[in-house]
Amino acid sequence: MSKAFTREDDNQDDEPDVEPATPALPGGKNYITPAGAKRLRDELHELVTKTRPHITEVVAWAASLGDRSENADYIYNKRKLREIDRRIRFLTKRLEIAEVVDPALNPGNEKVHFGATVVVREEDGTEKTYAIVGVDEIDIKRGRISWVSPLGRALLKSKAGDSITFQSPKGAIDLEILNVSYVSLPA
Repeated sequence: MSKAFTREDDNQDDEPDVEPATPALPGGKNYITPAGAKRLRDELHELVTKTRPHITEVVAWAASLGDRSENADYIYNKRKLREIDRRIRFLTKRLEIAEVVDPALNPGNEKVHFGATVVVREEDGTEKTYAIVGVDEIDIKRGRISWVSPLGRALLKSKAGDSITFQSPKGAIDLEILNVSYVSLPA
């Protein structure tokens, strides 16, 4: 019998329900700043209390209309519900292994560790400021880099006055560290 004439199960997914690959973290630790942890908790709360219940209502309404096989509202929102459930599982797992580190509690430390704000001078003389943050907080436009990124790893354990070299996609880049400070990062 041709597959075109068989009825598919309503619960069958077009896409497999596979967890998104979470990046491997050294030591299994998910270091995160207080602002980053709050952002993840806020997103999880929004998904669980507002977004998911709303989409569930839409799916129930669409299912009540009858034939689900050609019901675009049902198919689209069912897929959206699966995506929301995947994100909820991801955020829950990330928060379970999160180790919150407040950079403001590390004043006077001269070496670069997690949470440090580092001012560097590039070979051409331009100065840039980077904050070493967790993998869930990366924001290149705001100068927030992951502690497991190539630049983040190169900066770790260095101090003001040191010169470091790190391998970028463009090749080896030399940087001079001008300043290391520990301040609370805004969300």
